[in-house]
Amino acid sequence: MKDKMFYVWLAVIALFTGEIVLFMMLYLVLMALQGIHQTLLHFYEDWKRKNNI
Repeated sequence: MKDKMFYVWLAVIALFTGEIVLFMMLYLVLMALQGIHQTLLHFYEDWKRKNNI
């Protein structure tokens, strides 16, 4: 995600509630989803190029 404030707020809430492990797991899930999103964008760009759209 490009919005760093989202991570800051998530970290503040995790520190306030004492759930550091939850913060780390959510961060890993978000990074995995971002990787999947980037892969799908690359597939879509290749598909558009092959089909001349």
